[in-house]
Amino acid sequence: MVIQSAALNTRCARCGKSKMLTDGTTGERFCGGCGFVINEIVNDLGPERQSFSKEQFEDRSRTGVPTSLAMHDMGLATVIGQANKDSTGKPLSASMKNTITRLRTWDNRSQVHEATERNCRQAFSELSRLKDKLALSDAVVEKTAYVYRKALEKGLAKGRSIPGLIAAALYLSCRETGTPRTLNEVARRINVKKKDVSRCYRLLLQELDMTMPVLDPIKCMSRIASESGLSEKVKREALKILEQANKKEISAGKDPMGLAAAALYLSCVIHGDNTTQKVIAVAAGVTEVTIRNRYKGLRELLDIQIPDKKSKLD
Repeated sequence: MVIQSAALNTRCARCGKSKMLTDGTTGERFCGGCGFVINEIVNDLGPERQSFSKEQFEDRSRTGVPTSLAMHDMGLATVIGQANKDSTGKPLSASMKNTITRLRTWDNRSQVHEATERNCRQAFSELSRLKDKLALSDAVVEKTAYVYRKALEKGLAKGRSIPGLIAAALYLSCRETGTPRTLNEVARRINVKKKDVSRCYRLLLQELDMTMPVLDPIKCMSRIASESGLSEKVKREALKILEQANKKEISAGKDPMGLAAAALYLSCVIHGDNTTQKVIAVAAGVTEVTIRNRYKGLRELLDIQIPDKKSKLD
C-alpha cells in the first residue's frame, strides 16, 4: 500500500518535485516522479502494538495498559503469559515448560508482598467501586490516588480504616477539581459513617497542608435540577438568580448545595412549577429547613417580587 506523504514537504534531490510517497509494506519513502528513494526505513508513528500470535497482522491488541496512580503497582508489574510458546510461536520443551510454570507461580506470589502495596491494593479496589457508583472522571480518580499515596508516605493510615481514608481523599479531590459530590453521598456510597470520613478529611487537610476552594453553587445546580426532573426554563431562571447572588456576594459562607437548591425552588415558584421542597431537598442532600431559610434570604436580598398566590411555601 502506497501512501502520499502530504505532511512532509521535502523535495526530491534528483528531480526537484515534492510528491513524496510512502510504501506501507517496506517502509520506504520515495519520489513519485522519478522513483528516487529518499529514506529506506520510516519510523511508525502510530500506536505501539505487539503480537506474538500466528495472526500477527490481524491481531491489533495493545502491548499493555497505561500507567496509572490508581493501581497498586502503577501498571508496571511483570506479567508472564499463560501461553507456553516462545517469541516465534513454537511450543516450549517439557523442561522449559516446567520452569516457566514455576516462574509464573512465584511471579503471582510476589506481586503484593509489602504492607504498603497490600494497603494500596485494597484502597484502590474501593476507589474503583466508587468511580462507577459516583460517575467520576479519570482525573478525579488519579487525583484521589495521588492524595492517598501522599497520606501513606506520612503514615496517616496507621490506626485508621482504609475505606474511610480513601473516601476522605476522594471527597478532597472532588472539592479541589470542582466536582459536585457531597460528603454524605461519598460516605453513603462507601458504607462508612459520615463522622469517620469527615475526621479523616480534616486530618488530610491539616497534615498535607492543603486549602480547598469554595464550590461554585452554579456547578451544583445542573445536577440537582436533573435529579429533580425540572424544566429548562426553571434551570435558566435559577442560573440568573445565582449569578446575581454571586455578584452581590450573598453566597459567601453558605452551603453551595443548599444555595443551589433554594435558587431552583425560587425559580419553580416564579414559573408556577409545583415541585415541592422535599423533592429538591432529597436531590440536593439537604434539609427542607435549609431550603426555606436560603429561599427567604434570596428573595429579600435580591428583592424578587412574587404574587401572593405563588409565594406560599409548601
